[in-house]
Amino acid sequence: MGAVTDDEVIRKRLLIDGDGAGDDRRINLLVKSFIKWCNSGSQEDGYSQYQRMLSSLSQCSFSMGKTLLVHDMNLREMENYEKIYSDIESSIAAAHEKIAECKKQILQAKRIRKNRQEYDALARVIQQHPDRHETLRQLEALDKELKQLSHTKDSVEDKLELRRKQFHVLLSTIHELQQTLENDEKLAEESQDSQMETNAQ
Repeated sequence: MGAVTDDEVIRKRLLIDGDGAGDDRRINLLVKSFIKWCNSGSQEDGYSQYQRMLSSLSQCSFSMGKTLLVHDMNLREMENYEKIYSDIESSIAAAHEKIAECKKQILQAKRIRKNRQEYDALARVIQQHPDRHETLRQLEALDKELKQLSHTKDSVEDKLELRRKQFHVLLSTIHELQQTLENDEKLAEESQDSQMETNAQ
């Protein structure tokens, strides 16, 4: 609640004082000029006060327009940051899904490796038996299956390596986006502080 209250105070202050360049002082001067104009004794003094009031009104109008432009720009920046944040959230969710898929592929690769070891052991046992036609046929079938399993394992490993690289690139992109957001916020704060110091002078 305290942060919201501070924002409201700053917003009201900006509406009253423009961008901090002393609009409240200009309004006070405008009121004083109006009083002097009402109390002016000669036409020349009245005209002079009238010109000063016009000048003050012009300055106040210009400052108000500038404040509105800054306000609109800040709104657009906030929308842009919200979109970037949403994109980052979506990227993180997609990364989690890819990690889960990679884990499944790792488990599949482990199962393939275990099956291959079992088939290798079975092949060694079969080779110890006398050479028969059926045995050879079974060995050929097992060898073919082993080749298919090996190809499947290689494909899964290639896919897993690709997913790892993609995930690394995604994390790097997320880090760069976060760094960009932090730099933009710092630049905005420094620019605002610099403008306030310049106007205060």
